[in-house]
Amino acid sequence: MNTKQLENVRSSKILVTGAAGFIGSNLCEALIEIGSRVVGFDNFATGHKKNLSSIADHPNFTFIEGDIRNLDDCLKACKEVDFVLHQAALGSVPRSINDPITTNDVNVGGFLNMLVASRDADVKRFIYAASSSTYGDSKGLPKVEEKIGKPLSPYAITKYVNELYADNFKKTYNLDTIGLRYFNVFGRKQDPNGAYAAVIPKFVMQFMKHESPIINGDGSFSRDFTYIDNVIQMNLCAMVSDHPEASNNVYNTAFGERTTLSELTTLLKEYLSEYDAAIANVDVKFGPERKGDVPHSLASVDKAKKFLGYNPEFDMKSGLKEAVHWYWKHLK
Repeated sequence: MNTKQLENVRSSKILVTGAAGFIGSNLCEALIEIGSRVVGFDNFATGHKKNLSSIADHPNFTFIEGDIRNLDDCLKACKEVDFVLHQAALGSVPRSINDPITTNDVNVGGFLNMLVASRDADVKRFIYAASSSTYGDSKGLPKVEEKIGKPLSPYAITKYVNELYADNFKKTYNLDTIGLRYFNVFGRKQDPNGAYAAVIPKFVMQFMKHESPIINGDGSFSRDFTYIDNVIQMNLCAMVSDHPEASNNVYNTAFGERTTLSELTTLLKEYLSEYDAAIANVDVKFGPERKGDVPHSLASVDKAKKFLGYNPEFDMKSGLKEAVHWYWKHLK
């Protein structure tokens, strides 16, 4: 960001939905550090109050407990807000397969409520968490924003519907929108617990307990694992970009390299064994493939670089070292 853009962020009031979650809480902290006024909005369905403990009493931070499925809550949260960073959602492909109705209620109904509330509050720009799952059965690599396939899960359907609604609200109501297709984000504060925990914190916790993690499939599936600081940068770029073609668009949010699940476990064992040598001897097991899983994921970030000025700082290995250090410090 240049000086003018940084001042724009500092002088703005920014709403972060899903503020108590992994990505939302990191965004809140980063914005407070810059000097912005931040409103956090969450119902604690999957987020945790402890994620906001470092800023809970900060004079520039306000928290609203509410549910995006309730339009009145959304209207209250959007009042006098300049920008919305919409992170609230029910994630997880397996969760959506087990309970498609709740996933749809939150991710589609709640998303529509936030669009309506943002429109009525006349926000400057609505930036939302889209998903790489939208690429579905598309075979081409790297993934480019304009070429998608059919979604492979209820979750993927909801995230694609988000993009359709955002595009429609721009064309119908002139609400400025930008979607960020997140690719397997990882890093500090990501919850290792629960049935739908993301793979990296889950595997880290298992290795720390000297338990064998189970890879779904033969380990050849690959992902564009994306460190949280790259995602924070992307959200900031999306807020301040004044490129004439920046808005009413979706952008891959990734680093642009892929790692197989077998390679991931090898790296985790290497980095964690620096803290506990016994982890190097923990075996990895293999199980059946999960329904709805995309075999390979790799992003092109050329569009984000061109229109948003995105320049990711952390590749997978450097981000993983940072994440492992945080987990070892906070989860033991």
